[in-house]
Amino acid sequence: MLIRATAIVCAVRAHGEHGAVARLLTPEDGLLPGYVRGGHARRMRPVLQAGNLVAAEYRARSEEQLAALTVELLHSRAGLFAEPLPAAAIEWVTALTAVTLPEGLSYPRLHAALDAVLSAIEAAPSARGWAGALVRYELLLLSELGFGLDLASCAASGAVEDLAWVSPKSGQAVSREAGAPYADRLLPLPRFLLAGGEAGWDDVRQALRLTGFFLERDLLSGPRRSVLDARERLLGRVRRLAEG
Repeated sequence: MLIRATAIVCAVRAHGEHGAVARLLTPEDGLLPGYVRGGHARRMRPVLQAGNLVAAEYRARSEEQLAALTVELLHSRAGLFAEPLPAAAIEWVTALTAVTLPEGLSYPRLHAALDAVLSAIEAAPSARGWAGALVRYELLLLSELGFGLDLASCAASGAVEDLAWVSPKSGQAVSREAGAPYADRLLPLPRFLLAGGEAGWDDVRQALRLTGFFLERDLLSGPRRSVLDARERLLGRVRRLAEG
């Protein structure tokens, strides 16, 4: 097996004294693990930083064998880890990708969307400028894995305007009028998810609550729940900014 690809570093764990197993998201072959000789050594740690873009080469005698992986840094996002909020966002979105995607299946839309989220975090002066991209990535991931939300029309009336809620049971939007009697049982649907544009802090918190509910229910059960610690760190930083 020989695979060469431009890939995004999603997760790395030490393996042996100096080696590491890295899980990278590639455009055509999806999430792939590989053993990096010396990957846990000091000189390689800045390369195998979550969120970095690397040129990856996987070699293995068979598809069942853990491939030997060599990487060359193409674009570093390590500097973003000096700022608590961007660091928390990158930690969360890459960890989410690593624990939810099955290995070896192609998800080109997710690869492109993850790179776009990371680029937005890098470029935007405020978290409100990239929060929408992060939430839309979470929505896309849910959809690609078979748990997509239907935000196009009201579950009760079929209306396509004034959608204000999402049913936690069906994952479908609900109009403001139809949902008013059941508002305490529905999840708010921030308008920016439908209309675009920059979101306020309340909108960001509501959007993260919305996607978080379905991610936790549908994808992050059992051992995968440990990744929710990274999400809590992100939510905590968002709350402090919103309240400050």
